Amino acid sequence: MDLIMDFTNWMWGWPLIIIIVGVSMVYSIGLGFFQFSKFGFIMKNTFGKIFTKETKGEGTLTPFQAVSSALAGTLGMGNIAGVGIAVGVGGPGALFWMWVVAFVAAVAKYAEIALGIKYREKDPETGEYRGGFMYMVTNGLGKNWKWLALVWSFLLFAQFTISGAVQSNSLADVMRSSFDLSPLVVGIITAVLTGIVMLGGIKRIGKLAEKVVPTMAIIYFLGAFIILVLNLGQLPGVFNLIFTSAFSGMAPVGGFVGSTFMLMIRQGFARGVYSNEAGMGTSPIVHSTATTDHPARQGMWGIFEVFIDTIVVCSITGLVILVTGEWQSGEIGASLTATAFRTGLPGNFGHLVVTFATLFFAYTTILLAGYYAEAGGQYCFGNKISIPFRLLYVLILVFGAVGGLQFIWGLFDFFMALTVAINLIVLLFMFKDVRDLTKDFFTSGKYIDDKKDISA
Repeated sequence: MDLIMDFTNWMWGWPLIIIIVGVSMVYSIGLGFFQFSKFGFIMKNTFGKIFTKETKGEGTLTPFQAVSSALAGTLGMGNIAGVGIAVGVGGPGALFWMWVVAFVAAVAKYAEIALGIKYREKDPETGEYRGGFMYMVTNGLGKNWKWLALVWSFLLFAQFTISGAVQSNSLADVMRSSFDLSPLVVGIITAVLTGIVMLGGIKRIGKLAEKVVPTMAIIYFLGAFIILVLNLGQLPGVFNLIFTSAFSGMAPVGGFVGSTFMLMIRQGFARGVYSNEAGMGTSPIVHSTATTDHPARQGMWGIFEVFIDTIVVCSITGLVILVTGEWQSGEIGASLTATAFRTGLPGNFGHLVVTFATLFFAYTTILLAGYYAEAGGQYCFGNKISIPFRLLYVLILVFGAVGGLQFIWGLFDFFMALTVAINLIVLLFMFKDVRDLTKDFFTSGKYIDDKKDISA
């Protein structure tokens, strides 16, 4: 484990920073900083049409079900436990680096989703659409690269099997601190509820996600917003703390142990990428099931997800931790966020907001992590692995609930570093495909029709 952690810490230093920023800047410059120049259009055609029932094209899920399922992976414990770890370990400046990776890497998420739609396939056995890095490589780069698709799929399989344990562990951590429940009991209940939904596959996950994710996100946002309004006078000082410490590291303060400059950047980038999944290569797996008439149209949902996840939800979580002063308490992870909400909201309200947000966010993220892991397993071993894997996965949730938080997160970071690096390097070689798809969409009648719809 020491060797793994040494490699992981090295990868999440300059190597991944250079890869993430470098590839994202190539796309940003090559597409005319698309995530900024078309931001208004993107929001009007994603958030502005979020409840539109009419869909065009082919797919397994509606665009809203697809984005809700993807948001189940992004709006989750990355926002609660991930931000709690980033700020608790890296200090206030880690929040700044989460913003940086969100603004820069949003275009990478657009690119990988667009490629996922372009190169997806329809499974002849199930009739469901499948896509993602694996199909992008074999159909886009050629069959000679299938070995890379297999390696990445196996890493995905390992990464998100562990991710289920990460979510289960964070959930058990909050339930223990909130209700003094045994982690083993929480793990067993989580496993049973997960198994019930996973048996129905992506369609059942999509139907659940479109109802649960938006509702829980609104409740969580309102709770955090109230805390920030109650502490409005402290916000200028908090923002000053974020920006000043972002470039200098943080000396020990109160119960906070202090962090180096590189530790802070690593926490900001690692937790930021984990939370919004930009450049990770996972979101295209679920987005490839969406009913859509153009790859670029579905790709725009990726930019919407990054904005909502990191710029909105991660930010308010981090600000709540900072304005309440609990970042100096010595707590980390979901426990730190839960403590900050209890401190910030009167009565038992803050306690209930974080507890139920953790419950639903962790649960939906566990479901999607299982789907991602299963997708990797299916590509490597075929559809026959599905039922055995689902049984194994629910057992791992029980073990994860009673495991060590830092150990599990460390192992997850190791696999995530490898999948992110491989995915982004391949994205770099497929830039022309994305540029052509983007040009085609914005010079086609589809874009013109959308503009008329907006003005109307």
